[in-house]
Amino acid sequence: MQHDEFIGQVQARAHLDSRGAAEGATRATLETLAERIQATQAENLADQLPTEIGENLRRVALAPDEPVTGARMSRQEFFDRVAQRGGLDGPQAVHAARCVMEVVDEATTGDFAGKVRSSLDEELAEVLLSGSTGKAGRG
Repeated sequence: MQHDEFIGQVQARAHLDSRGAAEGATRATLETLAERIQATQAENLADQLPTEIGENLRRVALAPDEPVTGARMSRQEFFDRVAQRGGLDGPQAVHAARCVMEVVDEATTGDFAGKVRSSLDEELAEVLLSGSTGKAGRG
C-alpha cells in the first residue's frame, strides 16, 4: 500500500474532512502506539509501512534521548494522548485510532494485529483493534 492510498483509507473510514486531518490522526495514533509497544516491534512495523507513515513510529521508537517505548498506559490514557496529539476530542480520537490501526493491519503482512494485541492490555487491545465498524466501547 502506498502513502496516498493509506491516508485516503484513513480519511474515508474515519470520516475526516481533509487529508491533513487523516495525516494528523495517523501520526497521533502511531506515535502513541510507539510509546506503548517495544522499540523493536515499532521498528518492525515501520518497515512494513510506507516510509512517511513508518516515520511516525520511528520518530518515537528511535528517539536519541531516552526512548519512551513499552510504557504502560491505560486505555483512557492511550486515547487521551491520541486526542491531544491529533487535536481531536475523545470519541473522535478513539474512532480515528481504530481506523488507523485497521488500515495498518491491511497494509502489513503476517499477524500484525495478533502481535500488537499481545503487547497491549486486553482492555486497550479490544477497543483499538476493533476496526472502523467494530462494536467495542469507544473509550
